[in-house]
Order: sequence, then C-alpha cells, then structure tokens
Amino acid sequence: MGTAERLQRLRHALAECEETDNLLIASAENRRYMSGFTGSAGALLITPDEQYIIVDSRYTQQAADQSPEFSRVDVTENLRETLGEFLCDLDPGAVGFEAGHTTYEEYSKMREEIAAVEWVPTEGIVEDLRQVKEAAEIQTIRAAAEIADASFQEILPSVAPGRVEEDIALDFEFCMRRRGAEGLAFPLIIASGVRSSMPHGQASGKEIEEGDFITFDYGSRRGGYCSDATRTVVVGEVDERQSEVYCVVQRAQRAAVEAIEPGKTGAEIDRVARDIIDDAGYGEYFGHGLGHGVGLAVHERPSLSRRRGTTPLEPGMVVTVEPGIYIPDWGGVRIEDLVVVTEDGSETLTGVDKELVVIDA
Repeated sequence: MGTAERLQRLRHALAECEETDNLLIASAENRRYMSGFTGSAGALLITPDEQYIIVDSRYTQQAADQSPEFSRVDVTENLRETLGEFLCDLDPGAVGFEAGHTTYEEYSKMREEIAAVEWVPTEGIVEDLRQVKEAAEIQTIRAAAEIADASFQEILPSVAPGRVEEDIALDFEFCMRRRGAEGLAFPLIIASGVRSSMPHGQASGKEIEEGDFITFDYGSRRGGYCSDATRTVVVGEVDERQSEVYCVVQRAQRAAVEAIEPGKTGAEIDRVARDIIDDAGYGEYFGHGLGHGVGLAVHERPSLSRRRGTTPLEPGMVVTVEPGIYIPDWGGVRIEDLVVVTEDGSETLTGVDKELVVIDA
C-alpha cells in the first residue's frame, strides 16, 4: 500500500469525524507513516482535497525526495507562525490536532496565535490506521526481529558470573548495529538476580552472580520499524522455585500465543495467560498487560490487556505476548514473543527457543 492509499484511508476516517475533516499531524511516527518523511521536525496538514508538508530549510530537499505527493510549505521564521499564515489564507474552519502528542503549552499557543482556526482535539486517528500492517511492514519488522534474535544468541555465551549488566548491554547493542540495526528499539532491559523482579529494569552496574535469573528484554530498529522480545536465563544450577515459576510463565505464554486468532479481543488473549498464572497461585505477581502492538513505535495499538484490550484482532496486526511473574526480593521471569495475526491464527516472528537456558557458572 502506497502513500495515496494511506491518504485515502485517512480521509475516509476524517469524513466520519463530525467536527472536522482536516488534520494537523506533528508526531514523528504518524508523519512518517502518512508521508514517508523521516526528518526530526515538521508537520503535515491533510485536507479533503490536498496534503501539505511544512518544513524548514534543513529539510526542503529531504521532503521533496521522500514526500513527492505532498505540496511543500516552507517555514520562514518558525513553524507555528508559518502555519498560522498558511491557515489564515487557506481558511479551513476547523482543524484537528493530535491530542495525544500535543502538550497543553503547545495547544495554548496554537489557540492564541492561530485564532482564526477552531482547534479540535482528535485521538488516535492515524494510530488506528497503523494497527494493521502491510506485507512490506511485516517483512521489515521480521528483519528487525531476526537481527535482535541473532545478536542475543551471539552475546549469550559471554554472559558469566562477574560480568556487569551494563557491559553486556554495550556488547548487545554493538552486535545489533553490526548486524544492520539502525539502533535500539528501546533501552535494553538486562536485570539479574533480585533485579529481575523489575519488569523494566534497565541494565545497571550490578555484577552477574551464580544462581541469578537474568531477564533480557531486547529489540532492534530496522527501516524505522521495531522488534521486541524477552528471554529469561539462569546462571548455574536451577533451584526448584525457579523451575516452577519459569514453567508457569512458559505455559501461560504458549497458551496465549496459541489462542490468538482474528476476531478475538486483546482482553480475551490476556485472560488465557492470566488464568494460568492465577491458578498456579502467582496472580498477584503479574501486574501488567499481556502485550501491545509493535510497529514504527515499540508500544502502539492494539493492546492485549484486561482494560484496554477491546479491539478485535485482525490479520496483519503485530503484537507482543509477554506474561511475567515478578516476586519482590527474589526475582522474576518474563517470556515474550513478537507475533503477527494471520487469517487463521498467528505466526511467531521471534526465533529464539523458549526452553530455559542454563549458563554454566
């Protein structure tokens, strides 16, 4: 699907909006999705009949190259002033803005300095379009996942007692970049020992110790798209409690992946994993949602969670499935796969085995 088709879908969505059929897009991921523009500043204005890209002199050539379907509006002094002058001439009436990506300060200044326009907050119009990935997007996400998985398997033999989490993280990032990643999809989570009970425990100065669980949550960025996966390993011999907790998470994760199919909601898939963890007596230690969409952003729609998972799954959606058990002052386990919804089920994009890896101490 090209830019023209995406614009057509967006205009159809805006036509169903009662308050405006114009939209100002300023968020980086939505700008890129709608126009192909990868610059770090600028905005898009979509009207029923035209599309404009508003950039300063740093990006005029880039906008011309990446967004040929868009009419360019050149910023003179600053973007807001140029936008105000342009909208005054255009006289569109009401213009939607991305409420989730606009600070109150920015909104106040737009309302004050561009008073000729009625500003209408919108929520997730482009994000909804991004939920179902095109074939080329899925292939790019797959490539990002392959880079991250291969890098994880490459660095794993170097993990040993005495090594520092931050040093392992540096090796991991270098390995992903050497394999073709544009960068990290998010700051690497490497949490060992009692720190593995922290779901988002970024790499620290802690040394790896014998008996530690180590949680690796990792992802690369390729072609603008993200991957996301988690594996938990153990250093030295596995004790009975570690084995039990790992097996519970493993069963919950596999059951949830197997339950994915078009038509089911994220809340239904979340419940599959949560019931297994609840029944095993660890429900209080699984506090986050089961998963989330992944694409140009590492966290995007749809949601696999009890409260927000109301959207029925559709073929082409890419989601994480990541149950976990986190016990304070002891440790934790999370297992996460990146999964694409297919016509009759799902395909797992994460290629690393989910059996517990035991690292010799």
